[in-house]
Amino acid sequence: MSTSEQNNGTSYQPSEPKPCANNCGFFGSAATMNLCSKCFRDLRVAEEQAASAKAAVEKSFNPKPSQEESEETTNDRDQAEALASAADSAVPEELSTESAPSCTATNRCSSCNRKVGLTGFVCKCGSTFCGTHRYPEKHECASPYVVIVLIDQFLYSI
Repeated sequence: MSTSEQNNGTSYQPSEPKPCANNCGFFGSAATMNLCSKCFRDLRVAEEQAASAKAAVEKSFNPKPSQEESEETTNDRDQAEALASAADSAVPEELSTESAPSCTATNRCSSCNRKVGLTGFVCKCGSTFCGTHRYPEKHECASPYVVIVLIDQFLYSI
């Protein structure tokens, strides 16, 4: 018996790949409605945005919803807030204008302004120091950790 006779009715016939329904040039899948993965993801995002916009419009037209509707809108609002926070976290830090980067030179000692290069030491107070000023006693460090250590050293010496 040959293998073709044995698998006559039970074998899986692979289908040829179908192009994406949006004609983007990639191949689609039956699981994704004949869309490629990117077009399918874009479609899902657009559907979610349309649903949240629809809920916002319905909320604006119905100022006093009933108890059941208010529970549904709070769920929709929670989902919209979650999507908004996810979208905000997806924005790279370089594009956000809320936190402006400080313009301090990290390659110079904060006490004597000497170039430190790769040998600079970053203190717990956040400043960079040279080998001479790297210890908290050598620069006026305002870190609470350093103050506690200095108090402990003083009490131990007594």
